[in-house]
Amino acid sequence: MASDLAATSVPPAVVAKLADELELTTVGALLHYVPRRYLSRHVASMEEDLPEAGDWINVVGEVRKAEMIPMRQRKASFLKVVVADDHRTYEVSFFNARWMKSRLLPGTRMALAGTVKYFRGQIQLSHPEWLILPDVSDDKVIGSAMLSELYEEAEAQTPGADGDHIASAEDLDHFSREIVPMYPATKKIQTWEIWRAVRTVLGELDDAGDALSPQQRSDRGLITTADALRMIHLPESQTQITEARRRLKFDEAMAVQTALAQARVAAGTESAPACPHVPGGLEDKLRASLPFELTAGQEAVLSEIGDDLAATHPMNRLLQGEVGSGKTLVSLLAMLRAVDNGYQCAILAPTEVLAAQHHRTVTAMLGDLARAGELGAADDATKVVLLTGSMKTGPRKQTMLDIVTGQAGIVVGTHALLEDNVEFFDLGMVVVDEQHRFGVEQRDALRNKRKIGRPHFLVMTATPIPRTVAMITFGDLDTSSLSELPKGRQPIASSVVPMGKANWVDRVWERAGEEIDKGRQVYVVCSRIGDEKSAPDADEISVLDLWQELSTEKLADRSVDYLHGRMTAEEKTEVMDRFTRGDLDVLVATTVIEVGVDVPNASMMVIVNAERFGVSQLHQLRGRVGRGEHPGLCLLMTTASPGSGAMERLEAVAGSNDGFELARIDLQQRREGDVLGATQAGGVSSLHFLSLLDDVDIIADARDLATAIVDEDLSLADHRALADLVDSVVLPSKMGYLEKS
Repeated sequence: MASDLAATSVPPAVVAKLADELELTTVGALLHYVPRRYLSRHVASMEEDLPEAGDWINVVGEVRKAEMIPMRQRKASFLKVVVADDHRTYEVSFFNARWMKSRLLPGTRMALAGTVKYFRGQIQLSHPEWLILPDVSDDKVIGSAMLSELYEEAEAQTPGADGDHIASAEDLDHFSREIVPMYPATKKIQTWEIWRAVRTVLGELDDAGDALSPQQRSDRGLITTADALRMIHLPESQTQITEARRRLKFDEAMAVQTALAQARVAAGTESAPACPHVPGGLEDKLRASLPFELTAGQEAVLSEIGDDLAATHPMNRLLQGEVGSGKTLVSLLAMLRAVDNGYQCAILAPTEVLAAQHHRTVTAMLGDLARAGELGAADDATKVVLLTGSMKTGPRKQTMLDIVTGQAGIVVGTHALLEDNVEFFDLGMVVVDEQHRFGVEQRDALRNKRKIGRPHFLVMTATPIPRTVAMITFGDLDTSSLSELPKGRQPIASSVVPMGKANWVDRVWERAGEEIDKGRQVYVVCSRIGDEKSAPDADEISVLDLWQELSTEKLADRSVDYLHGRMTAEEKTEVMDRFTRGDLDVLVATTVIEVGVDVPNASMMVIVNAERFGVSQLHQLRGRVGRGEHPGLCLLMTTASPGSGAMERLEAVAGSNDGFELARIDLQQRREGDVLGATQAGGVSSLHFLSLLDDVDIIADARDLATAIVDEDLSLADHRALADLVDSVVLPSKMGYLEKS
């Protein structure tokens, strides 16, 4: 089933469009590109949600009216057609289409695909893709002779307007089915073209076996994949669709878990430097200098990491934890173990602000242990350096010299670390902070900085990940979690503030003043900078506008400044240093302060237009306060209407400090998205049925089965049907992500 589509009877032009538009190049990939929804023969469309302007939609409905409308600006006319389905009407415009009018009589069925526009509240489709579906009811069957007349008339009236726009005899036969599938389409390939290609391939399909044995299918109550594919594309009943979905859902889980199991086994065959514990080394000295005890969770995670580092194959571990759970300290102790064994470590951060924060934090934690080569340094101290793209030539050259000679034991940096001219003396461990912000090639480039074998690899994220998501997106990594907050972390109280109530808004800034009067500091977060060329929404407040208002009116007697991503590195560092020292009372910023920024004296955060942020992002942001001895306060200012989905999200954040529960809510309230990393690898989603919220048991079952198979047959040489399934479900762009993640 993994054969090339070009070897089938699908027309070459359609094969090209399937490849270019949908990344579908094999028979298996096409057959696993399943309908988004279905139309009943007696229901024109299931597009229930009102589309937004600019959306590309598919409609199957009936013509209510068709008339030629004179154009005011020139001596011409256009055809205006009113089409209705069970939910709404659509006004459709065609140009140079007088020949169509006689065929688009009231009651004619037609399929449309086009871009939505609105005029006075009415949906408009201007010159959409279209297909006439002549009446095929029992008492009026259109034969091939009549279809030929339609084709000939269309060609005669408008050369080039051939039968592509009128259903073929085969199309008519299939569109007369009780249930008609509708596929996710694009401007260049329509749902009916995809369905034609699918039907062609199904007609030529050979029985290539099944990824599950008869016993495995029986144990799970599943039909064969071949039956499932026919039923999902050509269903006779809703029951068949349900049965097909059950099997294809398991197939998706099985395909992904097999690919991840192969990645895990392959990683275990690579070499890495063994880094056992060194008694009396930097790791022990840092532990001895800490003024507090590690939490039980931190000790447990360090034990897991220690076992990984002592092995001669690369550690590949995900460390996830609540905001403020102590991940940075855990990663630093792990890196010191590598340094104690004579190897270098690198920390890759997504932004210069976060990289600088990591450098400050690591240097401060280590004290004289980080001052190798300086007066007052400890005898066995290491050197911690920072490398970013905005560094000036002199300091940059010195830093790169420290890296290549091995003088720098810990290197903190941004994407600048990935450049070809950055060479490590002996890289032993890599820590990636907030992995979701990096692409596959970027992470792989840093791994390749080790000349022999691979470095140990630790991924950190402060975005709690539901178990099912972790099993899919990080399934090739061992997972450690920190949910226990260190002693001394203060609780954070959160409240929602309606921006439409002026007295409530005034009270927000009064409350900020009260915190400042107590000697504390305040973050204010906005969703946009304010120097954009595009016109903002009327209700959206920017960093620059709010900074102006606060510094001249609401908080005029306070020290207020701003921070955003388009400032120079020097400007950002200068502002952040002032805030860290306590020289600034209020920092108005974008989400550049979302992760990693640590100012213990900051006790209050105001998030403006909070409805524009996701649940997990809001949780990340408010984690910047309550990091010292003072309780934290987070006020979520919003224009969201009571009872709206946006307000429900904000109330969920205000009502819980449990990041794992909020991550589940976040996943539940938004589209689950492409968990194979669309942001990292591009391409279209290859999972259609698997739910990351509801299918934890299915994913776990598939993981166990896939692991058992791969442990015995890594290449799947004896499991060709399973190999074909992986190729069909996990698209090429996603396979690269799985292999390299």
